[in-house]
Amino acid sequence: MKTLDRRQFLKASGSGLLVVSFPFSELAQAATHSGLTPTKSVAKDALDTWLSIDRQNQVTVYVGKVDLGTGTKTALAQIAAEELSVPFNHIHMIMGDTGTTPDQWLTGAALTIQQGGSELRVAAASARAALLERAAGKWQVPVAQLKVVEGMVIDPHAPERKLSYGELIGNGFELKVDPKAMLKPHTDYAVVGRSIPRVDIPAKVSAEHPYVHDFKLPGMLHARVIRSTQIGARIASVNDLAARKIKGYVSTVRQGDFLAVVCASEWAAVKAARAMVVQWTPGPDLPVKDQLDAAWRQMPLAKEEATQKVGQIDVAMASAAKKVQASYHFAVQTHASIGPSCAVASYEKGDLVVWSASQATHLMQHELSVITRLPKERIRLVYLDGSGCYGRNGHEDVSADAALIAIAIGRPVRVQWMRHDETALAPKSPPRAMDLQAALDANGNIVGWKGDFYIALNHIQAFKPLDFPLLTATETGVPRPGNWVGFLFQNAGAPYAVPHIQVTTKHVAQTFLRSAHLRSPGRIENSFANESFMDEVAHAAAADAAEFRLRHLQDPRGKEVLQAVLKASRWSPRVSASVPARERLARGRGIAYVRYNNAITYVATVAEVEVDRQSGAVRVLRLVVAHDCGQMINPDGVLNQIQGGAIQTVSRTLMEDVRWSGSTIESVDWATYPILRFGQVPQVETVLIDRPGQPSWGAGEQTPTTIPAAIANAIFDATGARLRQIPFVPERVLAALKVAGTAMA
Repeated sequence: MKTLDRRQFLKASGSGLLVVSFPFSELAQAATHSGLTPTKSVAKDALDTWLSIDRQNQVTVYVGKVDLGTGTKTALAQIAAEELSVPFNHIHMIMGDTGTTPDQWLTGAALTIQQGGSELRVAAASARAALLERAAGKWQVPVAQLKVVEGMVIDPHAPERKLSYGELIGNGFELKVDPKAMLKPHTDYAVVGRSIPRVDIPAKVSAEHPYVHDFKLPGMLHARVIRSTQIGARIASVNDLAARKIKGYVSTVRQGDFLAVVCASEWAAVKAARAMVVQWTPGPDLPVKDQLDAAWRQMPLAKEEATQKVGQIDVAMASAAKKVQASYHFAVQTHASIGPSCAVASYEKGDLVVWSASQATHLMQHELSVITRLPKERIRLVYLDGSGCYGRNGHEDVSADAALIAIAIGRPVRVQWMRHDETALAPKSPPRAMDLQAALDANGNIVGWKGDFYIALNHIQAFKPLDFPLLTATETGVPRPGNWVGFLFQNAGAPYAVPHIQVTTKHVAQTFLRSAHLRSPGRIENSFANESFMDEVAHAAAADAAEFRLRHLQDPRGKEVLQAVLKASRWSPRVSASVPARERLARGRGIAYVRYNNAITYVATVAEVEVDRQSGAVRVLRLVVAHDCGQMINPDGVLNQIQGGAIQTVSRTLMEDVRWSGSTIESVDWATYPILRFGQVPQVETVLIDRPGQPSWGAGEQTPTTIPAAIANAIFDATGARLRQIPFVPERVLAALKVAGTAMA
């Protein structure tokens, strides 16, 4: 088998992958793109970009955001239906298709409703105003005289005057979105604020929902990419003789360290991939796992920044009646999506189409252009639901895999990762280290707060496929990783009113594992430290943990959410750990509070836990969450997000931790990367605080930021043992119990 150098590789039709092909008689005809929805305007300021209306008054809404299983397809449809004054069931949503939807940035950062919904609302209001003007012009009456009832423009002064949107639309709007369009007052809402059943659930229950894994094209082939779980490994040699003998084998695709096998069926691709004999040259060892905290703090820093600076921290510390300090560490974790990532790609006459579960299809259009050397306008990403993610997991990588292989073989191809690919090789969250100090006055009030947060400068890395280390930011033009880190300091700042504060972010120059968004990036780690430390300071002040927070909080909405969770959880004021642990199974409760980004959604959580003082096992029994995200679009959807985020984060807090030895990732399946089981799911109770007329904020990433600290604080209350390192696995809990002197033999 021949190999090509990189210059030879990146030629011809964009990627120029070397393909070694063998005839296979049952190959079907190559797919065409004729089944795709025709492309249309995607200019963000054009009203026709956002919605179209047919003669039957059915409205198609186009948004660049996608629904990652969070219910936003339903919520965004509610926003459109409300602002257009049409029945909810008249709305049809198209999401994340770069050929038909506007670029609204990625789906994440808790911005789908706050940013994406706000943009859609303005567009829908612009459409309603434009159609009212058309009717007013037709009837020669003032616009103010008209009203819309379920998609019909009517004139209350002349009942015979009635026109549907479909009758008024003509050839479209052919107008710009009016950023000053008059929005409907919340007092008139009939759709927003209702718990309308999610539109995606029925088909998911009946197994008819179209996931990307189920998508097929005529003549589609199947591929598997062969990768090592050794980070930084390079291919030394490949022998595909055994793979060629597999029935259905079509070709081997290789360039450098990118190696794939293409077959007529998925099972043939799996067998052929296993038959490949590959010798790997291992990469350099990763930091020693058990010494990660120290190694992370010692890594070179790219820069230091003052995240928050108020008053004179040195003076406060020097005059303190009492000082408290503690250090915290958050593990490297992975998405561990239940199903492995999958994508389908077709390359025809210079046009590349990729059906992907990426949360960032518009970004991928640029990224794939860089990787394939195809013009951006010849690439289309079409979103289809995948197996779920909370950030950029393997969906982008597998989409690039499919694109490169489709270009190489000239046929449509489906690529699905294996379980070990998804768990071991999908991007990780980087580690996080946090050091905190506080100064108390003689009355037990905080007068000084100091924090040092060691964060990864390259936490959100510019995307590139796993196997193309030569495609650096310099030579491709992909934005450098540092361009993505603007939000990682969020919630590092002190969340309470303190006269003297100094919080510093220390940007570690280069992380050792490829990393990307993982739910509540930055905020979950920072809040774990801040809210655990707040508990430690409250204990040092001999104060009830909840009362201590209320004492240092000035924000009325923050106080309300705290008081709501205290009432719902039946909180009994006392100093934490004041009841000695006597039984083997010790119970306790802990509290945590956050205002997400110190700017939007408010959350307060009380956790109730049970700690086995003999085995070190922790069980979370009950979580009570009070939640204020402003005007709720769909209360049931908000409830789903709170519950799902809480349960997932219990798993992250108690057990999730990527393991490795040398350069080899050892977390490859559910045995080596365990997640929470059904029998371990706690009871989750919620208090939803609605704010009609207020801005609508996110509800997906916020609750998770409170869970780790609430659990840590509950463990302390139960046992007197402080857990400062995630996850709280039994051996770590036992060690803390021994330090506290409360372990049971």
